[in-house]
Amino acid sequence: MRENFRRFSVKDPFGRAWDVEFRWQQNAISIRHADAVDCKYYLSCGEERRELVISLPHPALLAVAGEARRELSDAWVLKLAGLRVQRMISTWEDMDKTIAVVSRPEMAACNKALTEAAAQAEAVRR
Repeated sequence: MRENFRRFSVKDPFGRAWDVEFRWQQNAISIRHADAVDCKYYLSCGEERRELVISLPHPALLAVAGEARRELSDAWVLKLAGLRVQRMISTWEDMDKTIAVVSRPEMAACNKALTEAAAQAEAVRR
């Protein structure tokens, strides 16, 4: 699991490496009247540039955080969104979208991956 969710690279199914840079995180209510947290990324591959917003609906975030007994934090949201960007690029799924909404099951799966990676890292430290 990556440690830096602010700047990373991902290969697409066509063998190209995309550089991903996190730009900002904001409550979507203030920019598009949505009950969500948005994370914006700049993607680049050679001369090609894209902007991508990952939208995490607030009710789903609260539900997944509650089920996982974890605090809803900016850092956790950034990691969930970063995993969504990684999946989008690596599968090329939804890359036609400017705003990609993360479903509750996908959030739960991302949280599970983060939890498992943290447990593995802890086991290695011991």
